[in-house]
Amino acid sequence: MYIDSRKIIMLLVLILGILAFEAKEYWADKKRGNKRKEDDKELHNSPERPKGKVDVVIDTDTFNEIDDQYALAYLIKSEDKLDLKAIYAAPFLNSKVKSAKEGMEKSRDEILNILSLMKRDDLKSMVYSGSENFMKDEQTPIISDAAKDLAERAMSYTKENPLYVIGIAAITDVSSALLINPEIKDRIVVVWLGGHGQDYKDTAEFNMKQDIAAARILFGCGVRLVQLPCKGVVSSFTTTGPELEHWLKGKNELCDYLVEVTEKEAKAHHKEKTWSRPIWDVTAVAWLLDAKFMDERIIKSPIPEYDNTYSFNENRHDIKYVYYIYRDRLFEDLFKKLSS
Repeated sequence: MYIDSRKIIMLLVLILGILAFEAKEYWADKKRGNKRKEDDKELHNSPERPKGKVDVVIDTDTFNEIDDQYALAYLIKSEDKLDLKAIYAAPFLNSKVKSAKEGMEKSRDEILNILSLMKRDDLKSMVYSGSENFMKDEQTPIISDAAKDLAERAMSYTKENPLYVIGIAAITDVSSALLINPEIKDRIVVVWLGGHGQDYKDTAEFNMKQDIAAARILFGCGVRLVQLPCKGVVSSFTTTGPELEHWLKGKNELCDYLVEVTEKEAKAHHKEKTWSRPIWDVTAVAWLLDAKFMDERIIKSPIPEYDNTYSFNENRHDIKYVYYIYRDRLFEDLFKKLSS
């Protein structure tokens, strides 16, 4: 029987071509699948609460209200779980100051005052001056000692062993550090008190509205983030004059100062004699301490808009969103530590 070798060769070439094409498609699909898995992992990369002692830095506009002082003292008093590495003085602008720079400088002075009241002069060397202005756009960082320190310090940490960043002010310093050195994104976890609850009428909360560009960077860059919204969530974490008098007055120099300035602030801002005052910022520290203090869920990162609203996109990455504070549990722990 005659066999046409040319046809056999052509058939073999055709078969080999088909096999090569199929192999190429197989590896391309596998590569795409791995990329999808990596993308999915990135999208579902919400932070977990630490189980052991961790390193932290705090960014605080301490002279703005009274709650920052409580939060800073609470953090320092929680050294069994939190190892404080740096304190950043953040900018703010309201009726107390004439500029964001003055707000930052007075915050730095108030940080030093709290450390003196706590007899912790050893911590004063870790205080850094923050931004003197708010961000003008989403591409240009505000260069400050605080932003430079965070951009450098975070490089000593890893995704598995991150540096925890507590933000209780406009997030200018932190977002500037993320622009200065984008590589730190996977080396830090940010716990930020900012914005309002998603069911609230707007997002015109003090920390967010002062620097919306910085907030957009924070929510958009993919850094692991915990959001503690103010009105609608943390607004339930309030105390009163009689409660402070009972639990803190006369306990120590710090407690007497906190009671005095809280009552002074309350009387200046409330017409009612039966005032109550949110101690907002304490909750950001508390998130790191124990799950029993609040409830949270995973959500897609919202987009803070310049018109003081959120917009939403289901293709965004995950963040942790706190939606309930166990007020009594947290105040019990706070008062116990501050008065010790």
